[in-house]
Amino acid sequence: MDFIDESTIFVKAGKGGNGCCSFRREKFIPKGGPDGGDGGRGGDVYIEASPHYHTLLDQRYHPHYKAGRGRHGSGKNCTGKSGEDLVIRVPVGTQVLDHPSGEIVADLVKPGQRVLVARGGRGGRGNARFATPTRQAPRIFEPGEPGEERTLKLVLKLLADVGLVGFPNAGKSTLIARISNARPKIADYPFTTLVPNLGLVRHKGVDFVVADIPGIIEGAHAGAGLGLRFLRHIERTRIVCYLLDPLPGAGATPRAQLQTLVRELGAYSAELLSRPQVVVVNKCDVTAEEARIADTVAFAGASGYSAFAVSGLTGEGLEPLLDHLVRELDEVRNAVGSEEM
Repeated sequence: MDFIDESTIFVKAGKGGNGCCSFRREKFIPKGGPDGGDGGRGGDVYIEASPHYHTLLDQRYHPHYKAGRGRHGSGKNCTGKSGEDLVIRVPVGTQVLDHPSGEIVADLVKPGQRVLVARGGRGGRGNARFATPTRQAPRIFEPGEPGEERTLKLVLKLLADVGLVGFPNAGKSTLIARISNARPKIADYPFTTLVPNLGLVRHKGVDFVVADIPGIIEGAHAGAGLGLRFLRHIERTRIVCYLLDPLPGAGATPRAQLQTLVRELGAYSAELLSRPQVVVVNKCDVTAEEARIADTVAFAGASGYSAFAVSGLTGEGLEPLLDHLVRELDEVRNAVGSEEM
C-alpha cells in the first residue's frame, strides 16, 4: 500500500430540505388551515482519527466528499428527514488545515477524536409556521439553506515513541526490522527507504512504537531532498535516536554525521532538541572499525548523550539500548501523566 502523508480534499455539507406549503383538507373539517411541515436539516461533515488507518491514500484518490441533503417537508405538519452526517476517517496524527490559508482547523492526535469541518444547512420552514390570527392561510414557505463547503489540506505526522534519524544507508531499516514487527525494504544503497516505517517493539513486557525516518541529508530543514516531508514525521516522537554509520563509505565521519543531524533537527524545530536524545553507532559487527566506533561512543557520551554501539544485522548490543529506551519512555510518560492531572 502506498504511504500518502498529504492530501487536499473538498467537503460539502448537505443542503437543508425545503419547507412545504400545504393546507389541511378533510371531510367535515372546513377551513382546516395550513399544515405544511419544515424541511429536514442537511448532514454535517466530520473528520475523525481512527487507529485502523495509517495513510491518507483514500483521501488522495477520493478527494470529494458530500453529506446527505435534508428531505423536504410535507403536509400534515410532517418534518422532512434530516440528511445523513458524513464521517471521514483519517490516521491518528493527522492535521486538518484550511486551504489555502493554512490555518490549523484541528490536530487529531487521539483515536476517536473528531472535528466538525462543514455544517449542514438548516431546513426551510413550512407555511404552518407563518400562520397568525390575521394571516390564517399563509402561502409562505422557505427553501432549505445550503450546507457549508470548503477545501481542506490533510497532513499526516506520524505518532511514535522513538524516532530513528540518520544519514542514508546508516542501517535504520535493518535496525527497525531487527527490533520490531516492521518489514521495510532493505538494500545496500542510499535512499532505499523513501517513506517512513512504523514498527511495534515489545521488550520485557513493554510495548512502544519506533519510526524509521528516511535518510536526512545536509540542508534537509530547508527542503533539500525530501527533507521537510521527512522531518515533520519526527515532530511528535518522544525520544530522538540518532543512528550513525561508522564505515568509511558513509560520506562523513560519525562525529560529523551527529553534528549535521543535530543541526538539521534544531533548524527545523528547536523544541526537538529538548527531548531525550540517544546516539546509536550501528554496524559494530565490523571489527575493522572497532576503534572508530569506540571513539564515537566516547565522544557522544562526553557531549551529554546516552550512547550505544549496536549491530542491527546480528543483534549485538541491542539489549542495553532497548533497556535504556524503556526507562526513558517510562520517565517521559510519567512526566506527561503528571502534567495532565
